Amino acid sequence: MINCLHCYFLYGFVVSLSEFSSQSLARFPVAKKQPHQLTMHNKTRTDNYYWMRDDERENPEILAHLAAENTYCDEQLAAIKPLQNSIFEELKGRIVKDDNTVPVKDGKYWYHSEVRGDDEYSRHYRSTSINTDNKQLLLDVNALAQNHEFYELGEVALSPCEQLMAYSEDTEGRRIYSVHFKNLQTGEMLSDVLENTEGQIVWANDNKTVFYVKKDLQTLLGFQVFRHELGTAQSQDVMVYEEHDKSFFMGLGKSRDESLIIIDLATTETNDTWVLDANNPQGEFNALLPREEGHEFDIDKHGDTYYIVTNWQAKNFRLMTATSETIADKTQWQEHTAHREHVLLEGVEIFDDFLVLTEREQGQARFVVINHAQERMALEFSDPSYYAAVAMNPEPQARSVRIYYSSLTTPGTLYDVDLATGKKTLLKQQQVLGGFDSALYASERLFVTARDGVQVPVSLVYRKDTFTKDGTNPLFQYGYGAYGYTIDPSFSSTSLSLLDRGFVYAIAHVRGSEMLGRHWYEQGKKEHKQNSFSDFIDITKALVEQGYGDKNKVFASGGSAGGLLMGAVLNQAPELYLGVGCHVPFLDVLTTMLDESIPLTTNEYDEWGNPNDEHFYDVIAAYSPYDNISAQDYPHILVTTGLHDSQVQYWEPMKWVAKMRELKTDNNILIFKTDMDAGHGGASGRFKSLEEKALEMAFFIALIN
Repeated sequence: MINCLHCYFLYGFVVSLSEFSSQSLARFPVAKKQPHQLTMHNKTRTDNYYWMRDDERENPEILAHLAAENTYCDEQLAAIKPLQNSIFEELKGRIVKDDNTVPVKDGKYWYHSEVRGDDEYSRHYRSTSINTDNKQLLLDVNALAQNHEFYELGEVALSPCEQLMAYSEDTEGRRIYSVHFKNLQTGEMLSDVLENTEGQIVWANDNKTVFYVKKDLQTLLGFQVFRHELGTAQSQDVMVYEEHDKSFFMGLGKSRDESLIIIDLATTETNDTWVLDANNPQGEFNALLPREEGHEFDIDKHGDTYYIVTNWQAKNFRLMTATSETIADKTQWQEHTAHREHVLLEGVEIFDDFLVLTEREQGQARFVVINHAQERMALEFSDPSYYAAVAMNPEPQARSVRIYYSSLTTPGTLYDVDLATGKKTLLKQQQVLGGFDSALYASERLFVTARDGVQVPVSLVYRKDTFTKDGTNPLFQYGYGAYGYTIDPSFSSTSLSLLDRGFVYAIAHVRGSEMLGRHWYEQGKKEHKQNSFSDFIDITKALVEQGYGDKNKVFASGGSAGGLLMGAVLNQAPELYLGVGCHVPFLDVLTTMLDESIPLTTNEYDEWGNPNDEHFYDVIAAYSPYDNISAQDYPHILVTTGLHDSQVQYWEPMKWVAKMRELKTDNNILIFKTDMDAGHGGASGRFKSLEEKALEMAFFIALIN
């Protein structure tokens, strides 16, 4: 009966598509054209929609246009609203309503969180034993969020004495956090409130002093570190560090042995670290080693030893050690794990008696345990490809490491792994309701030959009883490809709604990630960025040629930098796709990268290149999606954004949609939906966030029926 209902609603949408006339096209919001000239390097561009930028997000004309776009979106998709609702209920129905995390021991207490019923958010607890019988409520996020359309809990930090708690919250989606404090002995909230922060809070060891990063409210960069003493006003806080180079991100942390408070500074290609004795919060931060352009590293300390994961003379990184006397001079560092040409060293987790290295070879992550005798033991997993990560391990004295594991067919699984023997103890596996059976699904890992001869990895998953490999299955292809961020093949219960309808789901591991090592990233950035787009297009062609997808039923989706990927692919190969989803997409690359007042621009020069240099101006101009829209046919397109997005400003997709409507030569649907309450991460809450996923799935499914 459900399938029949799906056919009914799908048929209704197909009819609306086939009757999509010039009269219906006239209903879309028409943006006014107000020419604005932008000149650089004696080259002039005319931007007819530059007026859509409003940093304050208060311009009535702009808000009215966004509202009109939302209305148009709702009107165009009215026929599939029942399908969208049905898919939303499917997605929601796979989630266990009453659930809890596995308790984690940190100090005298075990910490965990719980969700109940239709609650959108968690409640956070602690107890004195693992069985949680005597649990103490620390935070009820539902109560904190009840008066806000958007709510995100940032960081929760306990004082060393474990009786004071700091937590940060964002109520606008702009990733500007307020910090609050709670006395866990009395349950009372303290009067201290810290505004306009990055959300991180680090306690000094005196249990009364905290450090935080303050944001520049124009650029949204964290650029100053302040010291705050409980019981004093924020206006009395002391600035202890200021970063003047706007290309650096700033973060705060504490060393593994809790002896140091650490300021982490990072561009895409350079790191810097400043430290302060956590027992002397009134002291000064000092650089741990000289700043050196192009030196990327991550430093931690345990006992008398510093551990440094560094790219110094090691493109794929190596592990070095140092002491307090030798840390400032890298020529005196001792090599612990050598550089390997085909193995990327991603990180190290430090324990009293063991180290756990996270490595990646041929695109696959793995863990290597090393004991004091330098004996190495690799941790084995059964799936041919998977995602695995070191989970929370707050206690260095532990004899086991907690590992999170997942694959395209295996729900998220948490293990404790004995560091001496490698024996895995299953703690919990994500429960998927709705009759899920992993045996019904299969995954593959392929390598596709790109146009320049490079082998590009692809991860695939499909339902066995609907997959034919004869070119009749609809194909959904996802990609990102930037910042060295790797999209590993992990389980998604939401994707089942596509797989169960016969879709093949593909993750394109294009250049720009670190799937195949640091060189894979370098070959997808700056002047090599075109490789990301070519890889994605070539993967689509290969999957169709090999029978994984129907050439008339191919869909693609990406968000943020993946939205840039979608925008470029749409300009370069629109004929390959029936429908495309662009979410919080970075589309107006050239204009944004020329404007240092826009949040995060200066941090991005190492990724895209600085267009103040004519060479990089030309590189970016050649692919920038907004600048390369042309008079050609485009597929059906769904665009989503958040008004309060702090990463990619709302006006980028807004302008792109307006220009696309002006120039495209087809009658295909182009719809644009703005969440007026959300930011870059979309809607908050565990159920509300599923609505956008259901919208895209319904949009795609309707197009093939």
